Amino acid sequence: MELIEAAGGLVSNEENKYLFIYRKDKWDLPKGKLDKGEGFRTAAIREVEEECGIVISSTGDRICKTYHVYEENNATVMKKTVWYWMRADNQTHLTPQLEEGITDAKWLAPGDFMLVKENTYPLIKDVIRVIEW
Repeated sequence: MELIEAAGGLVSNEENKYLFIYRKDKWDLPKGKLDKGEGFRTAAIREVEEECGIVISSTGDRICKTYHVYEENNATVMKKTVWYWMRADNQTHLTPQLEEGITDAKWLAPGDFMLVKENTYPLIKDVIRVIEW
């Protein structure tokens, strides 16, 4: 089984809203694969900025690691993703990275998370649960 390493962020703004992307008909959090020689935190920042067209103001602690298995090109792949707290202030204009299949990006308040929870992956529900504690 191939192991792919990825990193992403749970990004908040000054209005206590959180950044979500819409890709492959599901709500998701911005994340992506590490480039060769790249660390997890650096990759997380780069991926969030690329996928949403924003600038990260600061990063915080690691939230958690998630693992999921999927099929790609007739092979089984395990993806390990390391998630970080992030902040992006004064970033009202979001530009979804269309070439990565991202068709929407939104800031959502925790009270609006039901929209995401109704149509997301189980591991994303696990990541955003830290906000609701």
